[in-house]
Amino acid sequence: MKYDFNKVYDRKNTNSLKYDFAAERGKPEDILPLWVADMDFKAPDEVITALNKKAEHGIFGYSEPDENYYSALHGWFLSRHGWNTQPHKFVITCGVVFSICSLIRILTKKDDAVIICQPVYYPFAQSVTDNGRKLVVSELKNDGGYYTIDFEDFERKIIENDVKAFILCNPHNPVGRVWTREELLRLGDICLKHGVFVISDEIHSDFVYGNYNHTVFSTVKKEFEKISAICTAPTKTFNLAGLHVANTYISDDEIHNKFVRELGGQGYSQPNIMGLVACQAAYAHGAKWLDGLKVYLQENIDFIRNYISENIPRLSFAPPQGTYLAWIDCRKLNLSDSELENFITDEAGLWLDDGYIFGKGGSGFERINFACPRSTLKAALERLKTAMRSL
Repeated sequence: MKYDFNKVYDRKNTNSLKYDFAAERGKPEDILPLWVADMDFKAPDEVITALNKKAEHGIFGYSEPDENYYSALHGWFLSRHGWNTQPHKFVITCGVVFSICSLIRILTKKDDAVIICQPVYYPFAQSVTDNGRKLVVSELKNDGGYYTIDFEDFERKIIENDVKAFILCNPHNPVGRVWTREELLRLGDICLKHGVFVISDEIHSDFVYGNYNHTVFSTVKKEFEKISAICTAPTKTFNLAGLHVANTYISDDEIHNKFVRELGGQGYSQPNIMGLVACQAAYAHGAKWLDGLKVYLQENIDFIRNYISENIPRLSFAPPQGTYLAWIDCRKLNLSDSELENFITDEAGLWLDDGYIFGKGGSGFERINFACPRSTLKAALERLKTAMRSL
């Protein structure tokens, strides 16, 4: 490979949430962090060069994207996902969760119901409840590590709770499913039938492995365009989370205009100039870097699978179809959620995302971010193997 993803970069003393705030988060200082979903790899050189050029210019005034920005988005989504976008349907925000919260506010009113499928990215539930809406949960079905949607339960709860919006996670964080076109069609038809708007978080869409393919929700059926917002960002793909840039695609003109007015009501106008520069450079020039990274991440998946099978057989790992997150089944340890959390932190010396925070179905699981050099991943698994002796 042209790119050296084995290189370890020292992220200490860089104001890194992942590496510098263990004590503030109640963790030991020497803990090894594989929790929050940013990567331990430098962004593509083309992105760094573009940022340096802007920094050298030295003027950081109010900025807007031009046609080159939207051309980069259009080219990326068309070539990678077969999605033919139109520039005027994008709205730039500071992040996907910010967009989700804003959409919840314009699509629903206080105490309206919003449905999610847990275990799922925990800010979904917070976005609903923090905005004074009713949280409705349809649990995913887990068949030996392979998760599916309980369509009957999903539709029944929509009807019983008069659900107004659904937050879809595709690919699904943390279980790693890449929903098929058939699954998305069935989900969309249920939502279309009952007047449910779909907020589709597709931030992990560029991380899909093997023969799996990501399907943009709104492309499944023409009617789905009017009932959906597609939340995208380059931040996971190119490790740009701290630059706070996201691109939300809303086809329906009325919803689009309401969304823009909601942003204005929050005082949000021009985006972060460095976020714009990085996004454009990444989508225009970052394809080869990403292709190399995906090969490396697939090797990390294989490494985790083999290591757990050979060294920690009491744990189970179903390789993800998408994302760079491993969902480790620790239920055979017969530990409560608090006992498992303490074991991972105090005995293994690891900072992971505990499964229970993703919902009831996450109890007994741990989420590991494997977007790191293999030496880091190996060190983490060796810590876990050694800690297992205490059990």
